[in-house]
Amino acid sequence: MAHDVETVIVGAGVVGLSIARELARKGHEVLILEQKNHFGSETSARNSEVIHAGIYYAKNSLKARLCTRGKALLYEYCDAHAIGFKRLGKIIVATSDQQVAALAEINNKARANGVHDLQSLSRDAITELEPAIDAKAGLLSPSTGILDSHGFMLSLLGNAESDGAMVAYNSSVIAITACHDGFKLSVSDEQTTQLSCKHLINAAGHGAPELARSLMNPNGNTVFNQNSNQVPQAGFAKGNYFRLQGKTPVSRLIYPVPVDGGLGVHITIDMAGQCRFGPDVEWQDTLNYDVDAERATHFYAAIRRYWPALEDNALVPDYAGIRPKIRFNEKPYNDFIIQGSQTHGIHGLVNLFGIESPGLTSSLAIAENVSSLLN
Repeated sequence: MAHDVETVIVGAGVVGLSIARELARKGHEVLILEQKNHFGSETSARNSEVIHAGIYYAKNSLKARLCTRGKALLYEYCDAHAIGFKRLGKIIVATSDQQVAALAEINNKARANGVHDLQSLSRDAITELEPAIDAKAGLLSPSTGILDSHGFMLSLLGNAESDGAMVAYNSSVIAITACHDGFKLSVSDEQTTQLSCKHLINAAGHGAPELARSLMNPNGNTVFNQNSNQVPQAGFAKGNYFRLQGKTPVSRLIYPVPVDGGLGVHITIDMAGQCRFGPDVEWQDTLNYDVDAERATHFYAAIRRYWPALEDNALVPDYAGIRPKIRFNEKPYNDFIIQGSQTHGIHGLVNLFGIESPGLTSSLAIAENVSSLLN
């Protein structure tokens, strides 16, 4: 059939924009469909804006490979396109004997992922670098940094549009049919529009599993049913952030040893030098971004383990983000999933599931991966 557009990308978060830029510069005709009225308004706009080193992830996992590759690409991109970034470095701090032992495991995992620049720090070394921090030992990651994520996404969109890509906001995909040589989409904007394409990239973030399950074959049957082992269940891990009222106490990012579901309540610094703390982990069933001020009690306790001088009433609610966690048969799945036709057998379809942290750092490498699947 004749296609209205060659490639449709569903989702204008940082990953969808990175894919659009990559495909457009390689000559693909690209249309991005975004249900919100702006790009990057959910997960991509609600995170720590950290450029991760690739330390924590399982060897040979997609997170490990795409984070380390993506970090290099991201620093190069920011430098070449005048995107604000700072290679601040971060210290992972251990405040108990058990956590000191865990540092060695973290260092070994980082080396297995190709991250060889971590430096072990004694208590005295930490005090010399960050006098406000009290810890028994630590690991310094000099390649960790921060960036202006909005500026990065704006640049990606501009580059994609310069190469002919288009974006349609307030456009929700409400039905998809897989045909023998492409896809037919029903898109709701001010009215319902029918659209056909050759390639379909599902980069819908939280909505990616639901979008995949909406895919029908020409006979009107679902391609991925509720019991499909190729489409995960979605989980929402809310992370709350609190902002510090007062002078930033450190010059580097400070992270505790990771906890289940996240990297623990850590100190991050934005491009303006403002200090904030988070995220914690709050499991929920809906996308609720309100920050409960009562959660500060937990934050004070967690932060004072490594910054004991934190004063009472110094924290104020800032914002929240929600990680698009995934699971199969109620069991957590802790890696990215990027599926091409080699996995599900549907030519031209790429599904992206569970693109949480380090999705921002990995975005340019994810785009390379998606491009290779289409080719």
